[in-house]
Amino acid sequence: MSDINPNDRIPGTYRAMHEQFPEFMQAYEAMGQAARQAGPLSDREVAMVKLAISIGAGLQGGAHSHCRKALQAGCSPDDLRHVAILAAPTIGFPTMMRAKSWIEDVLNQQPKEKTE
Repeated sequence: MSDINPNDRIPGTYRAMHEQFPEFMQAYEAMGQAARQAGPLSDREVAMVKLAISIGAGLQGGAHSHCRKALQAGCSPDDLRHVAILAAPTIGFPTMMRAKSWIEDVLNQQPKEKTE
């Protein structure tokens, strides 16, 4: 587990949505929970899939968030790097390199023993 509190990484705009539209955000988060529980994938597998989706959609903030969540779910830094590498044949080398840089952004913020 990371020493970084995941709540410290929640963007201010996301927290503001909770303050302005609490019922909407509760419903949104309940939908996310229902999606995770709808199938047989483990938390670790879900985390990697969500990272891959963020990479494919070009969502830097989502990739950062799902990278942190994947580490919390037990994925190793090499697991996350592999997700980026797997993107190359499908969405191209430059896009894969961008995704790998997003993953490294998060890994570089982790305690040293987590990134080796």
